[in-house]
Amino acid sequence: MAEAADFQGTTPSPARRWLRRTGAVLAGAPLLAGLLQLSAAAPAEAATGSETVAVAVDSLTPSVPTDGDTLTVSGTVTNNGKQAVTDAQVDLRVGQELTTRSGIDTAAKTTGYQQGTDGTPVGGKYIEKFSKLTPGVSESFSISVPVDDLDLGGNGIYQFAVSLSGETSAQPWPQVLGVQRTFLPWQPDGADTQTKTTVLWPLISSAHMTAQTGSNESQTPVFRDNDLAKELAPGGRLEQMVSLGKDLDVTWVVDPDLLASVDAMTRSYRVQGENDTTTAGTRADQELAKRWLAALQGAVADNEVVALPFADPDLASLAHNGTAVTGSLGHLKEATDVAADTVDSILHVEPTTDFAWPVDGAVDPSIVKVATSAGADKVIARSDSLEETAGLTYTPSAARPIGGGTTAVVADARLSTLFRGDMTRASTSTLAVQRFLAQSLALNLQTDKQRSIVVAPQRMPTAGQARALAEAVTALEGGGWTESQDLTEAATAKPDPGATTKVPSASDYPSALRKQELQRSAFEQIAATQDKLDKFKVILSDESRVVTPFGRAMNREMSTSWRGRGTEAAVYRNDVETYLQSLADQVTLIEKSETKLSGRSATIPVTVQNNLVQGVDNLVLRLTSTSPRRLKIGGGAYDEQPVTVSGGHAQTVKFTTSAEANGQAEVIAQLYTEDGQKYGDRVKFDVKVTEFTATVMLVIGGGFLLLVLAGLRMYTQRKRAARAAEENGPDTSGETADGPENPEGPDDRPTEESGSGAGAADPEQPSDPSPDTPAESADPSGTGERVDR
Repeated sequence: MAEAADFQGTTPSPARRWLRRTGAVLAGAPLLAGLLQLSAAAPAEAATGSETVAVAVDSLTPSVPTDGDTLTVSGTVTNNGKQAVTDAQVDLRVGQELTTRSGIDTAAKTTGYQQGTDGTPVGGKYIEKFSKLTPGVSESFSISVPVDDLDLGGNGIYQFAVSLSGETSAQPWPQVLGVQRTFLPWQPDGADTQTKTTVLWPLISSAHMTAQTGSNESQTPVFRDNDLAKELAPGGRLEQMVSLGKDLDVTWVVDPDLLASVDAMTRSYRVQGENDTTTAGTRADQELAKRWLAALQGAVADNEVVALPFADPDLASLAHNGTAVTGSLGHLKEATDVAADTVDSILHVEPTTDFAWPVDGAVDPSIVKVATSAGADKVIARSDSLEETAGLTYTPSAARPIGGGTTAVVADARLSTLFRGDMTRASTSTLAVQRFLAQSLALNLQTDKQRSIVVAPQRMPTAGQARALAEAVTALEGGGWTESQDLTEAATAKPDPGATTKVPSASDYPSALRKQELQRSAFEQIAATQDKLDKFKVILSDESRVVTPFGRAMNREMSTSWRGRGTEAAVYRNDVETYLQSLADQVTLIEKSETKLSGRSATIPVTVQNNLVQGVDNLVLRLTSTSPRRLKIGGGAYDEQPVTVSGGHAQTVKFTTSAEANGQAEVIAQLYTEDGQKYGDRVKFDVKVTEFTATVMLVIGGGFLLLVLAGLRMYTQRKRAARAAEENGPDTSGETADGPENPEGPDDRPTEESGSGAGAADPEQPSDPSPDTPAESADPSGTGERVDR
């Protein structure tokens, strides 16, 4: 019969295929009996023999064969035993037809040779022999067989295996020493009804940008690292996602933060280094970013684009741990509001923002509530979360109304999770592709009723996973039993009345996912950072230079990408908060030392330093005396004055004081925002009051009188000496008389504080605001400072 199938132009009917396969089984009965006897004689060896040689199927083309095709199977066989294998032979085996999706799962999990279910060898010339397989050595094989010689029946999924038989010195009889099974989707007659299939193609990455920006006009962004450039480089993960996705009919699911980050790379940017240093991004990396964005713009031009909230916030973490923290839902709303504009401005397409996508499609009532709180009315779930309970014999359509005007779009769990793990090995990816196709065809064959199915893979596929998924989608599009559709079409399709619509309870949420969530402390830290930002922004002349980068950074702090990376997430949050505090600390009061006040009244200067590049206002400086009975400020216990300081400058503010008694008084200077919130650290200093008393004045007056009398006496003596000299004539001794003393020069007393010194051409009044001055030293003023009187 094998030779009969080689005649060209013959296409056996399903009935003839069944007869040929039955004949083959009968003809092989004596051989099977002999093998059974051998197995019975040596059961221990048979149990371990199928594990001796590892069989890897690296390629199976075409993935979906049809009548007239030639199936080519390539791979390797590796002797993992300690003894050489002789008379080795690679065979192709067509096993039983699998009629259920669970049957495919069972076959995929089965290991080792299963006599009967793995089928009989195709045999004939469709084998490959090796005289000897040395331990630890791999040999390649490639076998091509006309599909008609496989004796396949009607439309269905067939178990297909590649086995290696041979002998060892310990087991000197023919036996199967290794097997690898896969699946062969067979649809030669075409599908009566095609399944509408939506494949999500996610473009999501981790957080790359910091809150830090340059002080220049364009605010040069600063990146945490340069890993994004590696993902955009040829062969990188994101480069592969775009180059593969452009040829597929898929729905692109995009994180706007990724687009914003790549767009920032197209211009000048810097990368954080060690010890708070940064280095400039290279021109080559800028060109990488430009090429990637251009390729992406072309790829999405004719496809649906779904925009997630900015930075892809972790909805489950927010629902379980963040809703009790004030402001957390506000960040989700902000992330949703900026999503559409970000995508539109960069990709030049109008995205859909109606969808929320919890991690792995796992939902509970709180997650649904949070997911829809920012405006989304469709939640992408998964069938292993919204499990069927009605006993349906088929997989229902994805759309499910779950109440409150919300639609759950339930992705198929089997199809969505097949491309996880290491897909860099050809054998692994080939098996995943064939299993994907088998599951899709089995789903189609369940019923003649047309359904809409959604495939939602993991958020960040590796390059290898993306290649395997693209290969599967390409084969699926040519398989003939599906047709592509957008996610919006799947969400608006008519729901199946028998499908479950009950959202699982919180207790059903997977514990493995719950362990990866952001904890309440993370949301509390985000709230603390927001509080600091709110206090800081009110004093700025251009708050957008701070609000925008820090707002987006706090969105990134809630990102789904932090799952399983708790330490890195904490470091990122700390860095954002620390940098914000460092900026706020640039507006500060200059420390003062002890100040001396001589007299009943004087002015005390206090200096505000602004080391920011922009001006600050809406600040009030309050000077408070802790001993108002000894020292009053502005006529009372304290006084306040508004403060406005240009960027990079200092402003000295003067306060009028009056002494009520001698002694030392502690004074406190504190900045406040206009709404009464304290800003920055206070400055405390002592004022020493030394008022002149009546007794002191008498002593000083007496001293002055003595000086006057002494001066008169000296004047009289000099007059007498001059008169005597005139009467006696010129002095012939060569000595000269004392000349007049040099007159006292102008009063050159130094000024005491910037803008408040005595002797100025136009002295300022105590209540006058001092002009802006260049940035002063923030060091404390010298000891013994005196104040203006």
